Amino acid sequence: MSTVKIPPVLRQAVGGERTVEVGGSTMGEVLEALCAQYPAVGGQILTADGELHKYVNVYVNDEDARLLQWIDTPVGDADTVMILPAMAGGAR
Repeated sequence: MSTVKIPPVLRQAVGGERTVEVGGSTMGEVLEALCAQYPAVGGQILTADGELHKYVNVYVNDEDARLLQWIDTPVGDADTVMILPAMAGGAR
């Protein structure tokens, strides 16, 4: 199982955990398993069509998955997947 790092904004959806162990051989399978195990996460990172929101960044072993093979990026038991929703806003 791969380790998925959970950002603070999503931790309530996974019972407050900083990391969770999720199975899957690709980044897409890991995200599917994560959302199946923790449905509240899916509501925050997926569109109504089940696609990853464009403002959600995913890293596999600290490398942007968009620069790798995106959802087909291979993931093994020793790998780490990090979900990082983009933040916006700030002071005027």
